[in-house]
Amino acid sequence: MSSVDYLAKVPLFASLDHKDLLTLSASARERQYQPGEEIVRQGDTGVGLFVLTNGQVRVTQERQGQSFDLGVLEHGQVFGELSLLDDLPRTATITAIEPSMVIIVPIWDFRAALRDNPSMALNLLASLSQRIRRIEQQRQQQQS
Repeated sequence: MSSVDYLAKVPLFASLDHKDLLTLSASARERQYQPGEEIVRQGDTGVGLFVLTNGQVRVTQERQGQSFDLGVLEHGQVFGELSLLDDLPRTATITAIEPSMVIIVPIWDFRAALRDNPSMALNLLASLSQRIRRIEQQRQQQQS
């Protein structure tokens, strides 16, 4: 599967056309991580979005001095997408459980693509709006 195919499955990029996905994949990088190696660390500044193309990673979070296991991500799953949109620190640590390969979309290339292509930015805003609406609907259903 190509980088474009993986990026097409990222929920944040659902509204992008093939040309926009090609633009993003041109700056994407592959990187392999070994078991026990941290991919991102809670509190660090985000450097981009990660698509897990092979392997498994564990998500943990430190709260009030205690470590909480938030689960395992597998092939095809995505993490770090919010760092593309804000400059807030990472909210969790992601550690490889087994040899794992990721595609990284660097934040600086992503933002440059948005500056050069306002229609891409508008499509991403529409995608984010849809995600927020779904979350709100789910919240309302849970409260009912």
